[in-house]
Amino acid sequence: MAEKSPITSPLGDAERDITAKSLQSTLVDLVDLHLVAKQAHWNVVGGDFRSVHLQLDELVNSARQFADSVAERAAALGVPPDARASTVAESSGVPGFDSGWRQDTEVIQAIVETLSRLIRRLRARIDETDKTDLVTQDLLISVAAKLEEAHWMWQAKLAGS
Repeated sequence: MAEKSPITSPLGDAERDITAKSLQSTLVDLVDLHLVAKQAHWNVVGGDFRSVHLQLDELVNSARQFADSVAERAAALGVPPDARASTVAESSGVPGFDSGWRQDTEVIQAIVETLSRLIRRLRARIDETDKTDLVTQDLLISVAAKLEEAHWMWQAKLAGS
């Protein structure tokens, strides 16, 4: 017998389930983005080290804030968010990031690819929530807008290399 949730949802069961899946997938992607960006932040080297290092900190902070908003939206819908390390490792759509020192241009290329993949996944979730929960869709749209802005800025940095 399923445990009754202490938080009720304003959505019907089917809408809640679809929306919850979109939120959960977004949450793990954002948590992993934060971890990858922090790994890159600690290991970047090269002539553009300082600029890339600082820009990675901005991405880390944004990913953390977005993850918190997404997790809180799930909780508000009566769905317990799950960002445990094992869950993130099993279900993230973020490309892997090798350990060790990485040249600044290599880091920039990896971040551009990572953001591109996350944006594609997020846009699919925006479509999925169109009929299930417009409030969640609005949140996902705002996250996508900020990630697309970051993607542009990382691409512009790469264009100067």
